[in-house]
Amino acid sequence: MTSTGIRLHAPAPGWSISADVVVVGSGVAGLTAALRCEAAGLTTVVVTKARLDDGSTRWAQGGIAAALGEGDTPEQHLDDTLVAGAGLCDEEAVRILVTEGPDAVRRLIETGAHFDESSEGGLELTREGGHHRRRIAHAGGDATGAEISRALVEAVRARGVRTVENALVLDLLTDADGRTAGVTLHVMGEGQHDGVGAVHAPAVVLATGGMGQVFSATTNPSVSTGDGVALALRAGAEVSDLEFVQFHPTVLFLGSDAEGQQPLVSEAVRGEGAHLVDADGVRFMLGQHELAELAPRDIVAKGIMRRMQEQDTEHMFLDARHFGAEMWEHRFPTILAACRANGIDPVTEPVPVAPAAHYASGGVRTDSHGRTTVPGLYACGEVACTGVHGANRLASNSLLEGLVYAERIAADIADSRAADGLDARVPAPVEHPERPAHPLLGAEARFAIQRIMTDGAGVLRSAESLEKAADQLQRLHAEARDALDENGKTAEPGVDTWEATNLLCVARVLVAAARLREETRGCHWREDHAERDDTNWHRHIVVRLNPDRTLAVHTTDTADFPPTRQHQQEQ
Repeated sequence: MTSTGIRLHAPAPGWSISADVVVVGSGVAGLTAALRCEAAGLTTVVVTKARLDDGSTRWAQGGIAAALGEGDTPEQHLDDTLVAGAGLCDEEAVRILVTEGPDAVRRLIETGAHFDESSEGGLELTREGGHHRRRIAHAGGDATGAEISRALVEAVRARGVRTVENALVLDLLTDADGRTAGVTLHVMGEGQHDGVGAVHAPAVVLATGGMGQVFSATTNPSVSTGDGVALALRAGAEVSDLEFVQFHPTVLFLGSDAEGQQPLVSEAVRGEGAHLVDADGVRFMLGQHELAELAPRDIVAKGIMRRMQEQDTEHMFLDARHFGAEMWEHRFPTILAACRANGIDPVTEPVPVAPAAHYASGGVRTDSHGRTTVPGLYACGEVACTGVHGANRLASNSLLEGLVYAERIAADIADSRAADGLDARVPAPVEHPERPAHPLLGAEARFAIQRIMTDGAGVLRSAESLEKAADQLQRLHAEARDALDENGKTAEPGVDTWEATNLLCVARVLVAAARLREETRGCHWREDHAERDDTNWHRHIVVRLNPDRTLAVHTTDTADFPPTRQHQQEQ
C-alpha cells in the first residue's frame, strides 16, 4: 500500500525530535504500549492531544472484562464476545483477547491499578450486558477508567518516558519506500515545543481513541474527533467496519437539543439489577431477549428506540430506586453525582435515558500484532479494527482489547528492532509538499457535520437518510475543494479547522459503508433492511482514500479478515 500523498494544510515542521517509537494517545492502549516499549529498551515518545489523563479511558465507568472469576473460562468469554459481534468477529483475534486477557489484567494490577475487592479479598466482579458470568473488574465503584489512567500515568512519569502533551498529530511521515518515518504534530502553546514540529521514528502506534464527536450527542470527550482514522486514511491505510458505531443505550437524557459529551449511565447499573421502564413503569425489555436489560447493547438500544417510537417520546427511564442511598453512594458515586448535578436523584426517582454515540467497533484495519497495511504503522484501542468486536462490541471488552493488543504491538516492535539492529537509523521522511494537498474546512463545519450525521446516520438509518447525509457531506467536501482549486485558498490552519476536516473524512467513510451494507446487523440498524442477511453481508467493508480524495470501497469475500500486506510478506 502506497501513501496517497495527501496531507493536511499546515506549516512545515519548525522543530523535530527522534525516537525508536512514537505512541499517539494516552489511554490504556497508548500508555501500555509506551511502557512495554520503554521496558524493551526502545526510546519512546508519547504524544497526546490534551493532558496525559484526558483521553477516553478515564471516562470508562463499568470496568474491564476478563475470565478471572471462579468457574469462568476464556472459552465462555469467547462465546459471549462472538454472540455480541453478530457473526463478524475474527475468532482468532477474540481468542487472543480472552486467553491473554487475564494475565494482562494481572500485569496492570502489578503496574499499580487498584480494583475493588470483595470481603474475602478477591476481585469484586460484576455483570454487564451480553455476559453470562460475573467477569467485570471495577475500581472506585464506577470509576474504573480513572483508576487505570491514574496508574498508567504515574508509571509513565515514574519511568521517565518522554511525553509531548497538548499536541494534535497531523500526518504520518513516510520514507521514499513508503515506510513509516514518524509524524508531524502541532503543539498548542505549552511545554518544551510550540507550533508544528515532527517526531521522527520508524514505528508509530496510533492509540488516538474514537470519533464520537462526529455526532451531536456522545459519551466521548471533545478530543475524540477521529484524528487517528483520518491520519491513517491519508497515509494510505485501510479502514474497516466503520459503519458499526455502538450507541450506548443508557446515556443521561439532558434534552433533545443537548450537544457534545453527555453523562454515561454505566451498564453496570443494570448489571446490579436496575430496570429499564417506560413512563408507565413497564419493563419493556422483558420478553425481547433472554437477558432482558442485560442483552447486548445493540439489542437494548433498539428496544429503547422502538418503545420511544411507539410512545412518541424522547427517552425511557432507568429505575434503580430499590438500590437505596447506601448502594448508590458506594457502588456508583460518579453516576450519582452526575445525575444530581443535572437535577435528578436516582435514589428517589427513575433516571431519564436515551441512546447516544459511544464506541466505534471499526477503525484502522490491523492484524493480530496491531500492524496496519502501512509498514511501520500500528494501531490499537478504539482507533483500530482488530476483528475483536465484529458488528457490536461486548460490554467492557474495550479496555481489555487496548491492554492486550498494546502489549502485542510492543513485542512486535521490539522483535523488529532487534532483527534490524537497535542502532538502525531512523528512515528519512519524504520532503513536506509545498502546496497543500488537502483543503481545510472552517471550524463552523464541525457542527454542520454533527447535525448531518445525527439526522442521517444515527441509531436508525435508511437508504433515504443515508443518501441525504452523503449528499450534504459531499457538498461540504466539494465547497472546500473548489475554493482551493479556484483561488488556492483554504481555511486558516489551526486545531479547530484540522479537527473539522478530520471529522468530515471519517463521516464520509462511515456513511459510504453504512449505505453499502443493506442489512441490519449488530449496531448497524437499517429500517429499510430490517433483517440480518448472511447470504450477502457476512463479510467486511474495507475503505481506503484515493490520491484524488475519493473513496475506494470494497467488501471482503468472507467474514475472515484478509491479511495485512506486512503479514503477507512474512508467509
